[in-house]
Amino acid sequence: MRLELEDAPAEIYLKLENLQPIGAFKLRGAGNAMLLATPDDLARGVWTASAGNMAQGVAWWARKLGVRCTVVLPDTAPQTKIDAISRLGGEMIEVTFDEWHEVFRTHTFEGLEGLHVHAFSDGAVMAGNGVIGLEILEDLPDADVILAPYGGGGLSCGIASATRALAPSCKVFAAEVATGAPLAASLEAGAPVKVDYTPTFVDGISGPEVFDEMFELARELLDGSLVTTLDEVTDAVRLLAGRARVVAEGAGATPVALARSGAAGNGKVVCIVSGGNIDSAKLSEILAGAIPG
Repeated sequence: MRLELEDAPAEIYLKLENLQPIGAFKLRGAGNAMLLATPDDLARGVWTASAGNMAQGVAWWARKLGVRCTVVLPDTAPQTKIDAISRLGGEMIEVTFDEWHEVFRTHTFEGLEGLHVHAFSDGAVMAGNGVIGLEILEDLPDADVILAPYGGGGLSCGIASATRALAPSCKVFAAEVATGAPLAASLEAGAPVKVDYTPTFVDGISGPEVFDEMFELARELLDGSLVTTLDEVTDAVRLLAGRARVVAEGAGATPVALARSGAAGNGKVVCIVSGGNIDSAKLSEILAGAIPG
């Protein structure tokens, strides 16, 4: 979809993953991982750690496949995502943000068995996400830049892997917000570093660190990380709703904020609107001109 803006520094296109059945791209990676699994792998159910969107993807496929789904959820998860997981039949275990974050490193959680579908550090998950890149190039083969929100790296690295194989001249950048942009800092330092992190309504991305294995992939596959401000992301959410009639969560609006600022150049820039699962109260605040607290 072309985003028609009179004052845009580039031709901005939107890849609307917010229109997926769960409202986010995570359905792709979760589905690929679970459909590749054997019946024995699925016999004891599936589980994941997620702030909400991967949880919905795993729960959606678990319901379709008739298996049990359990989600390790941070206590900062937005209510709209909690409600969606419940509707899909997922069982939730709420933990502190730090405990939840550690699950991404260890790939384990005491008491949980069955197939673990990692939210990003999983080859099958990244391959599923990579199909987004194939679809973009099918519709826009002369795309100059793709901007993908960076949470754990599974989306941006999956897209970059597919894109480099078919259109190596197309650059793929991670999109981060300044309230927690560990990839940009790590790339600058040449090694994973921890950064200051402030939780905001941009809950699908942002955090204190990049995991080692994902840093190596990102350094190899991505053309860098671009960082925008919370104010600009808020403006982008408002713009998408008001001008394009697109509901985007903070992570999904981050690429648009960067494209509008000119950070991605003046060519054909594709923004991955990764999800639209934003609390209605927070969206109302944004549309009224505020930044949700």
